[in-house]
Amino acid sequence: MSRARNGGFTLIEVLLATMLLVGGLALAFATLRSASAVSQRGEAIAQRSERVRAVEEFLRRRLAAALPIAMGIDPQSQQPMLFIGEPQRMRFAADVPDYLGRGGPYLHDLSVAGDGEQRNLLIALTMLQSGKPIEEGTALPPETLAEGVQQVSFRYRGMDPQSGRLSAWLPQWEWHDRLPLLVRIEIRSGDAAWPPLVVALPQSSNPGAGQ
Repeated sequence: MSRARNGGFTLIEVLLATMLLVGGLALAFATLRSASAVSQRGEAIAQRSERVRAVEEFLRRRLAAALPIAMGIDPQSQQPMLFIGEPQRMRFAADVPDYLGRGGPYLHDLSVAGDGEQRNLLIALTMLQSGKPIEEGTALPPETLAEGVQQVSFRYRGMDPQSGRLSAWLPQWEWHDRLPLLVRIEIRSGDAAWPPLVVALPQSSNPGAGQ
């Protein structure tokens, strides 16, 4: 016959209970760490999404405010330059709100700086007067709109003055005396691409007005 068990726990039972407790605590801590990591990743994604929306909204407003105002004279054609579009640089005139400057038309110079996978999208603003940029004292460095991006590309689409037809998306805008109809900006950061930004520019029947 088995001997009747006295009150209390045996050593084996205590060891088993301890192991279960340790396992439960480890699982709890692992769950907390996992939840914290998920929360941090979610917060980082939310911050990135908010930053993307803010930058794209800024670019949309600036491009939508573009004006057919001369930024200088093309040395080859001797025509006023209203828009200069390159694969990774874009220049145009637009009014700015007071919080960005003194108001009135400014040369907007969007450019990409850096190499490899660490590139920055920059913007520089310079006041325009009588169709020429005016340096206001000490030149301020360009402002960074997006940093550490892998790829930035600008594309342009408008009416071809020779064929009278809508052009394809072009990496270079050749007709400096007129604004393109559309501008497309594509940005890639890390392993994700930003939503493509396509903006329709205002058109005027009087190119060069406001010189």
